[in-house]
Amino acid sequence: MAGALTEKERVHHLYTTLQRVSCPLVEGLYLQEADSMLQLLCTPSQHRTDILAWICSRINPNFANSKAMSMRSKDPDVLTKDIAALGQELMLCRADDLNLIRGNASLQRQLQFIEQLLPLVPGCIKTSGHRTDGEVLQNELFAAENLPHLMAMLNPTLDPWPAHIKALHKGNKSAYKPQREEAADVAALLQATQSELEQLQSKCEFLNNESSSATIFSPSALRVVACDLQQLMSTFSHVYETDLRAYCSRDAPSFSADADVFQRVHKLLLACNTELEMLKEVSEASASVSEDVKQLQTQPRYWSKGEKRTLPDKLEELTRRIEDLLSQRSS
Repeated sequence: MAGALTEKERVHHLYTTLQRVSCPLVEGLYLQEADSMLQLLCTPSQHRTDILAWICSRINPNFANSKAMSMRSKDPDVLTKDIAALGQELMLCRADDLNLIRGNASLQRQLQFIEQLLPLVPGCIKTSGHRTDGEVLQNELFAAENLPHLMAMLNPTLDPWPAHIKALHKGNKSAYKPQREEAADVAALLQATQSELEQLQSKCEFLNNESSSATIFSPSALRVVACDLQQLMSTFSHVYETDLRAYCSRDAPSFSADADVFQRVHKLLLACNTELEMLKEVSEASASVSEDVKQLQTQPRYWSKGEKRTLPDKLEELTRRIEDLLSQRSS
């Protein structure tokens, strides 16, 4: 079996693919040695992070906006987390696999991650020179030297079928013996079940007493029912003729077309109700004012000079003082 590609061959293919898709971050580098390519793509650096960010922005155009926001953020790991989140959406890594994004993971994981991520870039065409492990395995499996083994698998020497299946396939009559024995067992079970049912039926006497159920539909019972029905119909006919016919034969009442009278009456009643409610509120307000005035007249209050008197007493005092003043002026 042909061996898998070496790390140097894989990284050389990745670098060539980046040049083919016109990645601006590898233009003008002109790397020739595989070690330099490994240092570029698999060593932690800002250049490597920018390459991954460019690949992500080509896969998802909205990632460019996220990258711009990450550059303005104070957290240096924002861009790394965004790349890891996109990798999780593509089912290539976990969201917390930040070491892989930074370049601190193993060389195999980093190469595998970039190999799975780079073909998703629009315009990236897989070349025939680079084949995945599945393609290598498929080519190896269908190689010319392995065709005899495939034919042996299709026509095995040892028949894998079970014994009873082989017997059916070959038409062996002995294979039907277990089925006959099974049918005999089923017949015996059915016979035993039928015997038990017959015993239960003999114990249930009400199932065998057909005369009791037949009396329900006897002619005498039907005659009694018919007589009852006739009496009910006769009673209803008498009530209808004496009391109900006059109401049933009466003409339908005719309604007057002057419906506006009822509308005017309805409006007047509504206005009357409104006025009554207003009068009720006025009465309640008057009663409240009367109560307040009564309290002013009966309950003593504090006036000037700290004296506590009722309103009539205070008015009487004021009247007396005014009279005294007038008498002093007149004298």
